[in-house]
Amino acid sequence: MTVQYELDGPVVIVTIDRPEVRNAVDPDTAGRLVDCFTRFAADDALAVAVLTGAGGNFSSGFDLKALARGDGNRLEETGPGPMGPTRMILDKPVIAAIEGYAVAGGLELALWCDLRVAARDATLGVFNRRFGVPLIDLGTIRLPRMIGQGRAMDLILTGRPVTAVEALGIGLVERLAAPGSALAEAVALARMLAELPQGALRADRRSLLGQWALGLDEAMRAEYQGGIEVVRSGESQAGARRFSEGAGRHGN
Repeated sequence: MTVQYELDGPVVIVTIDRPEVRNAVDPDTAGRLVDCFTRFAADDALAVAVLTGAGGNFSSGFDLKALARGDGNRLEETGPGPMGPTRMILDKPVIAAIEGYAVAGGLELALWCDLRVAARDATLGVFNRRFGVPLIDLGTIRLPRMIGQGRAMDLILTGRPVTAVEALGIGLVERLAAPGSALAEAVALARMLAELPQGALRADRRSLLGQWALGLDEAMRAEYQGGIEVVRSGESQAGARRFSEGAGRHGN
């Protein structure tokens, strides 16, 4: 199997397991990734997913040897992206645990995730630039929204390597971890998120992601509609009662 699916309570760890090619994604692997995240989305017992790679690398991108052979490459305008789940819209968060290289389509996979935890010695970048392979897993869309147009243009045009420390500074990753511990840090973060009230967490996440395509008035309505559903569900009142009884004060 080129993708592993490991349950850890309310968290699932999805691992690209092709270390011999730095976890490059061929069409079969892309399909397995889609299957894994479809399974995650449908499982009400799961709250957060962690995406990582085996053998010390996140992913080196699409398998260019498969592209050169023309082996069933998924290059359609609709449906899954070439890297697999990059066009999927989930209602639950995914965290990338990055060791080694997260480059080319591997960077696009990391951009698809909600949060990125990178080892301090990790390397990110649009390495496909040097081979004439375009970004078609939403890299040209997500990257400027995340780090700004100027910085995104620099990375996209030059294809230069970006250290994890620089990536943190420009907002390309959210957390750094000691080398070899990105997965452990990401899983700990996932468990923390899974313990929070899920209705409000998912409503706020949905509003944040959805507002890019909306005008201000539409975005305000969408935020209200998502929020009022949570209030009507009783989740907010239950949280208020816990607070009034002394729980969760001072940020604890």
